[in-house]
Amino acid sequence: MRKKLASVLLLSLVTVVFSTTDSGDLDVLMQFRDELDNPELLKWPEKGGDPCGPPSWNHIYCENSRVTQIQAQDNLEVLALDANNFNASTGWSFPKALENSAQLTNLSCMNCNLIGPLPDFLGSMPSLTNLMLSGNRLSGEIQGTFNGSALQTLWLNNQLHGGMTGPIDVVATMESLTVLWLHGNHFTGTIPERIGKLTLLKDLNLNSNKLVGLIPISLANMRLQNLNLNNNHLMGPIPMFKASKVTFASNKFCQATQGLLCSPEVMALIEFLGVVNYPSKLVSSWSGNEPCNWLGIRCNSGKVSVINLPHYNLSGCLSPSVAKLDSLSQIRLQSNNLSGPIPNNWTSLKSLETLDLSGNNISGPLPKFSRTVKLVVTGNPLLNGDKTDHTKGANIPPESSDSPPNIPTTSSQDSDPGSPATNSSLKSTKTKGFKRNTFVLIMAPVASFALVAFLVIPLSIYFYKKRKDSNLSSTSLVIPPRDPSDPDNMVKVVVAANNTNGNTSTLTGSGSASRNSSSIGESHVIEAGNLVISVQVLRNVTKNFAAQKELGRGGFGVVYKGELDDGTQIAVKRMEAGVITNKALDEFQAEIAVLSKRILVYEYMSQGALSKHLFHWKSLKLEPLSWKRRLNIALDVARGMEYLHTLGHQSFIHRDLKSSNILLGDDFRAKVSDFGLVKLAPNGEKSVVTRLAGTFGYLAPEYAVTGKITTKADVFSFGVVLMELLTGLTALDEDRPEETQYLAAWFWHIKPDKEKLRAAINPSLDVKDETFESVSIIAELAGHCTAREPSQRPDMGHAVNVLAPLVEKWKPLDDDNDDYCAIDYSLPLNQMVKDWQEAEGKDFSYLDLEDSKGSIPARPTGFAESFNSADGR
Repeated sequence: MRKKLASVLLLSLVTVVFSTTDSGDLDVLMQFRDELDNPELLKWPEKGGDPCGPPSWNHIYCENSRVTQIQAQDNLEVLALDANNFNASTGWSFPKALENSAQLTNLSCMNCNLIGPLPDFLGSMPSLTNLMLSGNRLSGEIQGTFNGSALQTLWLNNQLHGGMTGPIDVVATMESLTVLWLHGNHFTGTIPERIGKLTLLKDLNLNSNKLVGLIPISLANMRLQNLNLNNNHLMGPIPMFKASKVTFASNKFCQATQGLLCSPEVMALIEFLGVVNYPSKLVSSWSGNEPCNWLGIRCNSGKVSVINLPHYNLSGCLSPSVAKLDSLSQIRLQSNNLSGPIPNNWTSLKSLETLDLSGNNISGPLPKFSRTVKLVVTGNPLLNGDKTDHTKGANIPPESSDSPPNIPTTSSQDSDPGSPATNSSLKSTKTKGFKRNTFVLIMAPVASFALVAFLVIPLSIYFYKKRKDSNLSSTSLVIPPRDPSDPDNMVKVVVAANNTNGNTSTLTGSGSASRNSSSIGESHVIEAGNLVISVQVLRNVTKNFAAQKELGRGGFGVVYKGELDDGTQIAVKRMEAGVITNKALDEFQAEIAVLSKRILVYEYMSQGALSKHLFHWKSLKLEPLSWKRRLNIALDVARGMEYLHTLGHQSFIHRDLKSSNILLGDDFRAKVSDFGLVKLAPNGEKSVVTRLAGTFGYLAPEYAVTGKITTKADVFSFGVVLMELLTGLTALDEDRPEETQYLAAWFWHIKPDKEKLRAAINPSLDVKDETFESVSIIAELAGHCTAREPSQRPDMGHAVNVLAPLVEKWKPLDDDNDDYCAIDYSLPLNQMVKDWQEAEGKDFSYLDLEDSKGSIPARPTGFAESFNSADGR
C-alpha cells in the first residue's frame, strides 16, 4: 500500500546510518520518493541533481558526502519505529527536536531499544494522543510534565533491566486515557484514589509491579472492560469490582474472596504500615488475616500484644490506628526514623506497659500516659527541651523494666520459700504498699543480712558460673524451638545433665520450666528460645551414635537420627576426626554462624532429600511425586529462600541450593538445608566477590565466570530446581546426549515449543490439559529465574507470588498474554561443562551427602573474565 507523505515523514527525525556496503544513498532516496503518493511535496528533482549539493535537496542533510538526516517534522503526524533495534549495543533516546512536531498524534516505538528516562517533552506535546513504548529499557519515573496530558493510549509496559520506578500518581490526572498499560515494571507506592476520575478508561494493566496498600474503592467502582492487578503487594480486603474482567492473584490480601472484610486488628496494622510508608520487608511478610505470625508482631491469646520493630528504618509518623489494638502491652519502635507527635489516643491502651520510641525524631507535646507505662523517648532531638523523666512510669520499679518480655512468672503463693520474688509478686507488693512502722521493723535485720550477702554472694556466683561454663563448653548443644512466638509450636524437651540434685527441668521453647523428681537432670536457658542439652541425652537417643542410626555421611562427619522422650524426632550432626577436613570444618562453622546459634540438632525430615524422590524413586521403590505435591515443594523452597534473602534481620546468599539440599518431612513439606556455604549478602544491589563454591549445574553463569555473587545466584539455582521438578532430570548428567547434558541450557531451547515442553515433562506425571497450563507457568518462571543476566531474574518474593495461587487453587489463572519477556538466552555451555569437569579432577574440595558432583574452590584455568568472552559467558 502506498503511503501518504504525512505518514511517512515519520522518518524525519531518525538518523540514517548506512554501512560501507550500501548501494548508494541516492538510490535509497529515489526508492523512498517512488513509494509516496504525493512526492511533489518534497520538491526533489525528478532526474539528476545531487542530494548533498550544492545545492542540496530540500529536507536533506549531509556530512562527508553521506546523507545523515531527512528533516520534515513540521507535518509529522505518525511515527512508527516498532522492532527497530537502533544502536543495539548502547541503545538510544528520542532527539529533543521531536518536541517541535506539533502535529504528531501517534508515536509508537515498541521493542526498539530505547534507554534512559521517559522524555519529559512527550507529556506536553499538544497533539499526541497515542504513546506506545512497550518492551524497551526505559527507567526512572513518569515525569510531572505528563500531569493533565491529553493522551488516550499509554503503553509503558515490560521495560527491561529493572524497568520504570516510582509512584503512578500522575496518571490519575490524565482524564482522556482509555488504555493504560504499566505492567512489568517496578512502580511503587499506592494506587491513587483519584484514578476513579478516569471515566473514559476501559483497559488498565498494573500487574507485575511493586504497588502496595489498599485497593481504592473508586477503582473498584470503575466499569472497566479489563483490570489486571496480579503480582503486586496490595493488602487489605478485596472489594467487589464492577469491571467486566478482573484478576488480582499473588498479592497480600487478608481474604481470598471479594467482599470479605479483614479482622479489625489486621486493618489497624495495615493503617500503621501505611503511615510508615509500607517498608518492603514488612509488606513481604504481612499477609493473610492472622497477624500473630507476622514479622515483628506477637500475640497473647490470639490478640496482638507486642509490636516489636526496632532498627527497621521506618519513616513517617505514628498512626492513631494502633489504639485499636486494645491488648497491646508493648510497642517497641526504637532506632527508626519516625517523626511527629505520639497520637493522643494511644493513652487509651489499658494494657500498655512499655512504649519505646528512643532514637527517632518524635516531637512534643507528649501525651500523659498512665503511671504504669514505661515511656522511653531518649535520643529524640526535638524533645530535648522537655525536662520530664520519660524513661519509666512512676509506679514501676526499675528492676521490672529490665526483665525480658513474655517470660512466665510464678505468683508468690506458688514459689518455694526463700525464692526470689517474681515480677508479678513485686508489682503486687508495690501496689499494696507498706506502712512506715513495718518498714522500720524489718530494715535492721535486712541490712545485716545484706552486708553478709554483699560479701558472700559474689564469690558464690563466681564459682557457680565458672563450673557451669565449664560444663556447657564440653557437654552442651543448643536446640531452637520451631517458633518461639507461638505457644502451639513450642518444642518441649526433657533434658538430662550430670548433676546431683535429683531434679529434671522440662522447658518449652519460651523458657518456661516445671520441675519434678521423677528422674535426674537439669536444663538451662542460655537465651530466649534456646535450650542447652547434655551430650548424654544425644548419646541415649542415637544409641551412642550407632551405625543403624546413621542418616548420611559428608565432609563434616555423620548425621544420626534420634527421638527425644516426648517423641520429637531429631537429626544430629556429629563431626568426626577421621573424616573432617579443614574445608569441612569451615563449612560446619559457617552453618553455625549463619543460623546465629550453636545448632547441631535439627528437626528430623523423615522423607529425606528431594533428589531421591526425583531421580531415584524407582530404584528405591518410592511413589513418584504428584504434580500438586511438587507445587507445594516449590512454594516451600521459594518461601524459605525469600526469608533467607529479605525477611530475616540480615540477608544471606545460600550459594548451594539444589534438590539434595531440600529435605522433606512426613507430609512432604520442604525445608532448605545445608548452610555450610552461606555468605552474608551485601547491602543494595551490589555484588560480593567470593571464592567459587557450589555445585555443578546449579551455578549462575556470572558467579562461575567472575566470582561475583548476589542473591540472584540463588534465584538461578532455584530455577534449575524448578526444571528438575518438571522433568525429573538432574541438573547435569554427562551420560545424557551432549545437547541435554546441561539441563538449564537444554530447557531454554525446548521451553518455547509447547509440544517439546510437553514431551520433556516427567513421564510419571499425568499431564492433562488443565495441568499443563500450570506446568507452562512454572516453566516460564524457571526460564525467568535462569535468565542470563542477574538483573533479568526476579527476586524470590516474585516466585512466591507466582507459586502461591497455583498451590492454593490447584488450577492456574489465565496467563497475561500481553506480558513480554524479550530475554535472549543463548547458552554455549558445552565447553564450560568440560572445563568444570577438568577442574573437578584437579581440585576436589567439597563432599555432599547425595548428588553433588563437587564444588569449585577457585575459577578453573581458562575461565573467561567477562561475559564478552569467546564462550559467550
